[in-house]
Amino acid sequence: MTPLQARELAARSLEKVAPDIDAAQVGGDVDLRADLGLDSLDFLGFVEALTEGSGVRIDEDDYPELFTLDGCAAYLARRS
Repeated sequence: MTPLQARELAARSLEKVAPDIDAAQVGGDVDLRADLGLDSLDFLGFVEALTEGSGVRIDEDDYPELFTLDGCAAYLARRS
């Protein structure tokens, strides 16, 4: 998976769990939990959507790498 594909997957996954958010307007360094207000259940849904879309198993220890869209893209591109 290229970084661009990973970024697009992260954006789709974000919009899946938070349909009121336009991921195209979210900066790559915006903290999804602190700045956008995703609660723990929303974040788990986001991680699940990333896993389903990428086929990459994401360990709980890696969650901090997924707090931003840029972090998600880098993580998924590296792991896929």
